[in-house]
Amino acid sequence: MLSVIICTYNRKKYIYNCLRSIANNTLEPTQYEIVLINNNSTDNTEAECNRFCTDYPQVRFNYFVETNQGLSYARNRGIAEAKGEVLVYVDDDAVVNKDYLLTVARFFAATPDAMAAGGAIYPVYETEEPEWMSVYTKALITAYKDEGSKIVRLRGSKFPSGGNAAYRREVFDRVGLFDTELGRKGTSLISGEEKAVFDKMKKLDMSIYYLPDMILYHIIPPSKLTKEYFDNLTLSIGKSEKLRTLSVSRAAYAKRIVEEIVKWGASILLCLGFCLQLSPGKGIKLLQFRFNVSKGLIAG
Repeated sequence: MLSVIICTYNRKKYIYNCLRSIANNTLEPTQYEIVLINNNSTDNTEAECNRFCTDYPQVRFNYFVETNQGLSYARNRGIAEAKGEVLVYVDDDAVVNKDYLLTVARFFAATPDAMAAGGAIYPVYETEEPEWMSVYTKALITAYKDEGSKIVRLRGSKFPSGGNAAYRREVFDRVGLFDTELGRKGTSLISGEEKAVFDKMKKLDMSIYYLPDMILYHIIPPSKLTKEYFDNLTLSIGKSEKLRTLSVSRAAYAKRIVEEIVKWGASILLCLGFCLQLSPGKGIKLLQFRFNVSKGLIAG
């Protein structure tokens, strides 16, 4: 059985459609459960969940409140409450395609070595995509991911997005739970908790796959396209990387600093390329991204 874990915080506008997209999947309701973890929402999230229960009584829906504030606390509560052997995390501000659950169920049944998998993520803008958006900043702001049309094992630095990922339960028995020092807490944009799990998995040579038919459509409101959000997010990425690498070792942090220097060189070259293509706004935004990440990485 699959356990679909949705961790939510003040997403009354999106949570019903997220749940409905799962209920409208082609996988039989007897083959999955939904475990919703409400992380102290102060809006009408609970009422929207009750509305879903009324509209879709055939779905096994389990609702819990996690009082410890933070996405990692909520994700870990989901693990504790879930009854399935495959745990599927879906972001609360997204919808999935109709064959999403069937894709995951069939893949894990047919691929015994697979310990985790993630899929494609496509943004759905509530307004138009801004002119400064490039493929690089799109991945940053919207979690955009497209690794092609074939199932592939993710190697090297590649890993799934935490908001569209499935794990065998035994993964957390072997590498531990999500680090509660990492992950978003309320309005804080600190992240990196899923990357820490995937890094531990790769050190143990646990296989992680990309599934092109495991599709999540991520809703992007205008608030995520503002300069304030961009600066906060990119600075938080740097802070997250500092916390994550220092939790491993000083050497891991030093290595990340060296990687940042290399990334500066690549960012400058990409900026020059955008300028030659008469798209300087995209290049400038990329340098702003790099500056903020570096600031967070060094200053914390």
